[in-house]
Amino acid sequence: MYKIIGVDQREYGPVPVEQVRKWIAEGRANAQTKAWSEGSSEWKTLADFPEFADLLTAKGGVAQLPPPKIGAPDADKLAAAIIARDYRVDIGDCFSRSWNLVRDNFWLLVGATAVALVIGSLLWFVPALGIPAAVFLALVFQGGLQWLFLKRVRGEPADIGDVFAGFSLAFVPLLLAGIVVHVLVGIGLALCIVPGIYLIVAWRMFVPLLIVDRRLEFWPAMELSRKVVTKHWWQCFGLLLLAVLVGLLGLLGCVVGIFFTLPIAVGATVYAYLDIFGVKPAINELLAAPTPGSALTPATPPEPAPTESAPSKAGSTSSAPAPETSPPAATSPENNSLSAPAAPPPQSGPENPE
Repeated sequence: MYKIIGVDQREYGPVPVEQVRKWIAEGRANAQTKAWSEGSSEWKTLADFPEFADLLTAKGGVAQLPPPKIGAPDADKLAAAIIARDYRVDIGDCFSRSWNLVRDNFWLLVGATAVALVIGSLLWFVPALGIPAAVFLALVFQGGLQWLFLKRVRGEPADIGDVFAGFSLAFVPLLLAGIVVHVLVGIGLALCIVPGIYLIVAWRMFVPLLIVDRRLEFWPAMELSRKVVTKHWWQCFGLLLLAVLVGLLGLLGCVVGIFFTLPIAVGATVYAYLDIFGVKPAINELLAAPTPGSALTPATPPEPAPTESAPSKAGSTSSAPAPETSPPAATSPENNSLSAPAAPPPQSGPENPE
């Protein structure tokens, strides 16, 4: 659930993610609109929420295309850029956003996680080739499952079939990554344990997404992940450790509980990926130099004074404020029901609000 601050400095919400996306599509909220998500302790701009990145980019006049396939030199440049701008893994925020994501897409994400987990477990019992297949195909299934979560975070349509996207999008790189990762991690664990733990954190969380989302080959993806994760290895280790603990916590609920806790762990990892490797820098560049005629004129409503706890519902409102081009007394016909907050006027002439 989310709240936003309208141009009239009033709170609107709490509302689900779909309502916020509707407001963005209608031009009533933009990338600079202040927003708060359930479980968060601070207000941010909508540009800071990866779940709205696709729509904000499209509204900014930039066609959204799949990321191009990049090679090792480009991966090195990307790693240097991320390390130079630095990043922070907010573990609590990642899990808070993941909880909201799973709650809003419960049956899809729980069902997809259950399918991947059951198939991966059954592979272990296949005679002769079962154990090697389960180990080496682990990143193929992980890539498909994380890809499904990533699509829902970005607001794109997804279905259970996306669990198998790793086989169609990047089977060979994911398979090779699975083989190399597990062989080298196994050697590291056998030699001194510590190198193996370091490599698990450096490779297991983000390599499948870098291959599927950024179209990287397996070794550039592994090197990009290792270099970037090393910058804040302990933060990433904390995220992975908590994700494992949350996933295993479900085993206490008659084993089947893992189907409900594991999606939260997967979602937290996907949000961390977006925070580290995601599109936020591109959005900020877009906002810094908007194209002429853009429908999104950045609004800068003042942020309300933060409190020690989440914003009080008593100060929230569901009535629509008047747009900036209308006098304050103007109200919407739907004044007594939840409606959209006003948006800054587009340069090409505003339409009347609902």
